[in-house]
Amino acid sequence: MNYRPALNMPPVVKNLILANVLFFIATIVLKQAGTDLYSILGLYFPLSEKFRLYQIFTYMFMHSTPGFGHIFFNMFALYMFGRVLEGVWGAKRFLTFYLVTGVGAALIQLLVTYVEYKVAVAHVAPDQLAYFKEIAAQGKYIPGTVSEKITTFMNTPTVGASGAVFGILLGFGMLFPNTELMLLFPPIPIKAKYFVIGYGALELFFGVSGIQGSVAHFAHLGGMLFGYFMIKYWNKHSNRFY
Repeated sequence: MNYRPALNMPPVVKNLILANVLFFIATIVLKQAGTDLYSILGLYFPLSEKFRLYQIFTYMFMHSTPGFGHIFFNMFALYMFGRVLEGVWGAKRFLTFYLVTGVGAALIQLLVTYVEYKVAVAHVAPDQLAYFKEIAAQGKYIPGTVSEKITTFMNTPTVGASGAVFGILLGFGMLFPNTELMLLFPPIPIKAKYFVIGYGALELFFGVSGIQGSVAHFAHLGGMLFGYFMIKYWNKHSNRFY
């Protein structure tokens, strides 16, 4: 069975794409007016002065600018796979799945970042650490020292719907494991279950190795992890799978 979905777009997927596009446009327009939405809605490390609890939710509606690649590929995947899941689960359950996997991705990313932070500062004297935090709050650091890592932790927000999108990919692979997807590079068919497993393995490799360090690989894995347990829970506590 090859996957060739129709062009219709169900309401939740449509409104999620619309919301992401509107936030993307607002980010660009408000930046010209001197307002940085990243510093308000992006997800910061909890020890940062910029962290707010609501960012665990709002970060997934933000995407990097000025390029279109980040938002385009996320929204394309949401469109391609999300509408299939919404058709199976219905609007309410699909929206719940999307938001929970997005928030779950944020929690895993924060947990991993916290572990990395604790490892980085393990051998730093308390007074020196306090100084590094002070200059980090100003966006500054001392090159070649742990100060540079601390500044990165404190001032680099995580943004994007990728965590929720990876949850959707996982969900599609679990519901339709033997459906064939046509890859673009290379242009060969692959069953959904192998595609998801391969993608997850790559994310784990990139996350552990530090390759593509600017990408929140563990957030992607977090979305898949929360998606997996949600589907298993629904499957166990329902007479029907959806």
